[in-house]
Amino acid sequence: MSRRRFLVGSLAAGTVLASCGRSTSDSPPARPNLTAAIDRVEAARPHSGRTVTAALTPRETTVDLGGVNARTLAYGDTIPGPLVRANVGDELAVTVRNHLDHPTSVHWHGIALRNDMDGAEPATPNIAAGESFTYRFTAPRPGTYWAHPHTGLDADYGLYAPVIVDDPRERGDYDAEWIVVLDDWTAGVGPSPRQILDGLRNRRMGSMPMMRTDNSSSLLGGDAGDVSYPYYLVNGRIAVAPTSFTAKPGQRIRIRIVNAASDTAFRVALAGHAMTVTHTDGYPVIPTEVDSVLMGMGERYDVTVTAQDGSFPLVAVAEGKNAVARALLTTAAGVAPEAGFLPGELTGRVGTADRFAATPEVDLRLGRTDVDLQATLSGGMMRYDWAVNATADGGNRPLSVRQGESASLTFANTTMMWHPMHLHGHTFQVVNRDGSPGARKDTVIVLPRQNLRVAFLADNPGTWMMHCHNTYHQDAGMMTSIDYTT
Repeated sequence: MSRRRFLVGSLAAGTVLASCGRSTSDSPPARPNLTAAIDRVEAARPHSGRTVTAALTPRETTVDLGGVNARTLAYGDTIPGPLVRANVGDELAVTVRNHLDHPTSVHWHGIALRNDMDGAEPATPNIAAGESFTYRFTAPRPGTYWAHPHTGLDADYGLYAPVIVDDPRERGDYDAEWIVVLDDWTAGVGPSPRQILDGLRNRRMGSMPMMRTDNSSSLLGGDAGDVSYPYYLVNGRIAVAPTSFTAKPGQRIRIRIVNAASDTAFRVALAGHAMTVTHTDGYPVIPTEVDSVLMGMGERYDVTVTAQDGSFPLVAVAEGKNAVARALLTTAAGVAPEAGFLPGELTGRVGTADRFAATPEVDLRLGRTDVDLQATLSGGMMRYDWAVNATADGGNRPLSVRQGESASLTFANTTMMWHPMHLHGHTFQVVNRDGSPGARKDTVIVLPRQNLRVAFLADNPGTWMMHCHNTYHQDAGMMTSIDYTT
């Protein structure tokens, strides 16, 4: 059955896992009290003795997207929110003052922090309206991360902020840094996220305008997404009013790219430049030159470029949606191409996760694993009943591990849709089709009707969410947990 896409604008593989180690086909036992184990792991992390303080204030506000004003939810008055930055081993103390009219949380996406500071229930209670909470945790690894809520559909507003953890020992072979945050945007200019979800769920009843579309993406295995948005943003700006980053010709620039969107994969290229991918989801990879990168929701890529002489658009194509976001790299006077310009690099060497391999120092080298897990992804557009390991009563069966185990996890996608799958509190290593180790990641695209295998070390005790990072799939039920047991 061909799928349909809900048009916001109209309303305004895998390997089959061989059995080895213990099985988790039975329901996991009751969750133990893991406080002592969490404290022991936290004590063993690097500690610099320094505390970095920051504050985030989720509130309703009006933001200027570049000549378009939007009423939305944001951290303060800016999109993205304020940068949170620390060094490895620093304690972060981030106070969140909830000025919203409903509970919120802040999830520290990609950081392998202590479980009770993860910012997702049940590990961390939500912050009630009018209340404050201070997240305190150690930053154990350098990398490009980001923060966002884990409450309802709030992720499809402006509540997100970049988080950078630096390694003071790292030799910086670049002259400048550019943080680029991508988003798809409807808040205040189109239907609300709740209206979108209601329309997706009730599409057979004709409650919302629908339109059949042939937009698709071969890179994503078919249909590119459920929602077409009024705007797509780079650093909070629409394509006709882009932000600019200024550098000098010949400088090496490290670009940290975050996909904070809710339903959109982006293919990103810098006109006139090749990009060298150096990190995926915060972990180094063997440097690989590409012309563009494909990014699912929640993924991050660090790339380096050598700046040429002129004005060059960084273009983020909303994959399969016939729209773009963009920003400008400027090193000299000149006129940038028009907003709809598509650089040739977009159709050159596209960097997808399977093109990259972890550097030797971060290769997990797990070999034979202790436990085999499977996350069966199910559901479809007609009933909008997305799930992970669906149970007969409409729930999702959790998975279980024991502290210190090495685990193999197979994402078995039985659906006709791609899903960016995210595991909290850990990074995993992608296992390529030929069995060779791939990149270290915490979010990975699983293509339709494909299996994808990853491996991880169960070294961070707690109850950890695992879910699709499509905001609407997640809210419709495509999530479960990995629970540590004794």
